[in-house]
Amino acid sequence: MRKVIGIGETILDIIFKNEQPTAAVPGGSTFNGIISLGRLGVPVTMITETGNDKVGHIIKRFMVDNGVDDSAVCMYADGRTAISLAYLNERNDAEYSFYKDYPKARLDVEWPTVYKDDIVMMGSYFVLNPVLRTKVKEFLDYATRQQALIYYDINFRSTHASEAIKLYSTILENFEYASIVRGSTEDFQNMFRLSDPEKAYQREVSFYCKQMLCTDAEGDICLFSPNVIKKYPVNKIETVSTIGAGDNFNAGIVFGLMQEGIGRDDVDTISEEQWDRIIAHGQTLAAEVCQSFNNSISKEFAKNYGRK
Repeated sequence: MRKVIGIGETILDIIFKNEQPTAAVPGGSTFNGIISLGRLGVPVTMITETGNDKVGHIIKRFMVDNGVDDSAVCMYADGRTAISLAYLNERNDAEYSFYKDYPKARLDVEWPTVYKDDIVMMGSYFVLNPVLRTKVKEFLDYATRQQALIYYDINFRSTHASEAIKLYSTILENFEYASIVRGSTEDFQNMFRLSDPEKAYQREVSFYCKQMLCTDAEGDICLFSPNVIKKYPVNKIETVSTIGAGDNFNAGIVFGLMQEGIGRDDVDTISEEQWDRIIAHGQTLAAEVCQSFNNSISKEFAKNYGRK
């Protein structure tokens, strides 16, 4: 059976609304999508790290409770599990403050076994970080040899925009590993000073990866691929919190790829009808997660959705 392997950071999000803490939820860009896929019954593994502290054990229990294989979690003794404070504004978008205390030795784990057409989900600064890059690249080289389908969510925040030039070659290397690249207009602005997704695709992405999805908050989703170039409107909804919206869009896309039986060798020939169904999964999961303070879809929603 195909499985999904996530690689990325794990963090505890403490969410504030009107200057008051309202929820504390395990999170992380790739992590949020992996939790949703686990709740949907997809076999999932997470390559990540936590401190060997109370927060780290809370996160590990949370993973297991949601069907995530935690055998590739590095629990370090020196340092503490990362925490973020997420402050929601009047539009329920978050501004973050991060508190991190990592050890010198990082990501000391044995890689999970990868088979052909397994899906690797990666993204954010974690897979660009020079401190972790050697280990991340080692895993990506292994996954590529095993012919995994690699889904790359750029998720390049403005806090790292000043490092864009320094990280440019690493970003392009990630594009080369990727079977599908997903970015937001904000990501492309922060990385390349390009707010037009078509220009970002043509100038920076397409030479390395032929499949690109671009999201724009409440704006249209843009798809660029050899067979299909298309825009998908986003339905307007009342939100509680937009934390995890993009992460769960990714989870929906990966779920759709599995539902359609799309493997690594099939991505260049996905039809328009298949893309329509795949992107609909992404939109549905993203909308669902905005209805609560959770970073992932609810177990109840997942149970009902899995029956469709």
